[in-house]
Amino acid sequence: MATDMQKLIGTSEEDEEEDMDMDVKEEDDGDGEENGEKHVATPVMVEVGGMATSGSNNQFQYHDQQASRRCRPLEEKERTKLRERHRRAITARILAGLRRHGNYNLRVRADINDVIAALAREAGWVVLPDGTTFPSRSQGPRPMGGASAVVTPSSSHMVSQQTPAASLRGVTSGYQSSGEYNASSMKGVYMPNSSPYDLSSSTRSQTPPMVGDGGEQIESHPLIGGSMNTVDDKQIVDLAPKLPERDFAGTSYVPVYVMLPLGVINMKCEMVDPDGLLKQLRVLKSVNIDGVMVDCWWGIVEAHAPQEYNWSGYKKLFQMVRELKLKLQVVLSFHECGGNVGDDVCIPLPHWVAEIGRSNPDIFFTDKEGRRNPECLSWGIDKDRVLRGRTAVEVYFDYMRSFRTEFDEFFEDGIISMIEVGLGPCGELRYPSFPVKHGWRYPGIGEFQCYDQYLLRSIRKAAEDRGHSSWARGPDNAGSYNSRPLETGFFCDGGDYDGYYGRFFLNWYSQIVVDHGDRVLSLAKLTFDGTRIAAKLPGIYWWYKTASHAAELTAGFYNSCNRDGYAAIAAMLKKHGAALNFTCAEIQMLGQHEDFVEALVDTEGLVWQVLNAAWDACIPVTSENTLSCHDRIGYNKILDTAKPMNDPDGRHFSSFTYLRLSPLLMERHNFMEFERFVKKMHGKAL
Repeated sequence: MATDMQKLIGTSEEDEEEDMDMDVKEEDDGDGEENGEKHVATPVMVEVGGMATSGSNNQFQYHDQQASRRCRPLEEKERTKLRERHRRAITARILAGLRRHGNYNLRVRADINDVIAALAREAGWVVLPDGTTFPSRSQGPRPMGGASAVVTPSSSHMVSQQTPAASLRGVTSGYQSSGEYNASSMKGVYMPNSSPYDLSSSTRSQTPPMVGDGGEQIESHPLIGGSMNTVDDKQIVDLAPKLPERDFAGTSYVPVYVMLPLGVINMKCEMVDPDGLLKQLRVLKSVNIDGVMVDCWWGIVEAHAPQEYNWSGYKKLFQMVRELKLKLQVVLSFHECGGNVGDDVCIPLPHWVAEIGRSNPDIFFTDKEGRRNPECLSWGIDKDRVLRGRTAVEVYFDYMRSFRTEFDEFFEDGIISMIEVGLGPCGELRYPSFPVKHGWRYPGIGEFQCYDQYLLRSIRKAAEDRGHSSWARGPDNAGSYNSRPLETGFFCDGGDYDGYYGRFFLNWYSQIVVDHGDRVLSLAKLTFDGTRIAAKLPGIYWWYKTASHAAELTAGFYNSCNRDGYAAIAAMLKKHGAALNFTCAEIQMLGQHEDFVEALVDTEGLVWQVLNAAWDACIPVTSENTLSCHDRIGYNKILDTAKPMNDPDGRHFSSFTYLRLSPLLMERHNFMEFERFVKKMHGKAL
């Protein structure tokens, strides 16, 4: 009977998928059948009134269907096996690509379900172990306990509206700008915390209506708290009251800058698309942004020979910005672009520096295995004349003086409002302790980078001065890039990091960071007298809840549980009147996703510690977002950090830089949210 009905109405896609799954299961059972073992299911017979009858006619129908499926031709089973193998091969390639290029932290035997779950979590949804999926509380209603989530056709639209491009974690749209994923280094999956803020009405309007008791339509609001139940085949929606949004009208004015694309100037020092950029800048000007930030790459300007500088493309760019009456924040980038998450262009160090590196690779940072990192120069050569008669600090100083001379009119007119000096990898004041190119994956602790001959010479001298020449070495039990603190003898609770040698080593290792910043910023202050200078500091939040703070230690921040690793840096910046650019304005969005729980993350604790270290030293704090941000939840998190509520001293950011200009930002809905954010930053009423 069932077969006849299928002939009449056809077979649905669900039935075909079910058949395929049954055939795949038969593949596992095939060995038993080939050995002559046949499993025949016998229905249970029940004696009723002296007659033997089956428990149910459906049971016989079920076994008839099973028998019909097992009688399929052998060649059809082979085709099913091939389809399944093909599907598994595609899944394996997807997983390999996500791990290699997107830094997804997927288990070894992950399948396509894990991929879908990871993408859903990255979009801010909650995925339970049993597969139940629903928006986080900040996005919409959570199903009642034990109930399955009801997924409406608008679900995909909600995800695309709130996170149009996957962030720190690696899946990009076809036109996404590289900087949307800049320097975060963590690139697994993130989920926003629950927030009292509702999102835009334009997003709400995309949710289809739901039917109430009398057949009337009840609008489903996924962006305010609520729940949905089914009673007597009718959907009942309980809407929670919408929480108010914080009013920033009348608050302090915080200037907003927009970071330009990484490749706005090409390797020939020419503007890539001046007409297109001009149109975008005019649109940005229409919402009253204060200016733009641009990287001036060492590898472009001084590419071919020492002290031969080419600023032509930057001159045209700066002139365009001046004509639009915008201001400039300039980053003097002494590192290479490419190899980090989000880098969509490749800008290496100058060719003549690379030639020196081939004959003397110790000019680059080196790990304990001897692997060199050509992303930036080792701080060990700050005072060694190994760059064709100049030290590294002299090279930086000459570059800064050339820039100051070339763009003197922009300084005199006040167009250039800030100079950020690159001090390490990604322009940040830290060691390159977690390079993706060397196999690091979040949440690995990273490795110490002090094994070039110049830094080894420095620690040897420090150990001799201390009277313990045997300490002239790096730790031999600190694990590898992807180790976890408890897996190592150095970083585990009660480990060597807190012993006599460990404290000596970490003091020396972290002091190198402070000394490098001190040397370079002293010359920057001399060069750019009268203009604010700044240094960038990253937010390394993983393993923050452990005693050792292992990831911070390998990066050069001696911030274990019994020591403040940021006070010395803040004091150094204060000495030179420099601002702190903390690239972690919105990381408090990171929720209680299992990846972050496992890595013992405390984003709020880190943000609180660093900002207070800066404000206690009375130095200005600027910031930029690390993750891609296009929705109101993310913007509100940034606003809360930029303008802390009820701060008795009225402290706030001195400026904020949005990362970064892209076609995605210019889309109508995203740009409307950005305009709203700018008004709040400026303290204007909406």
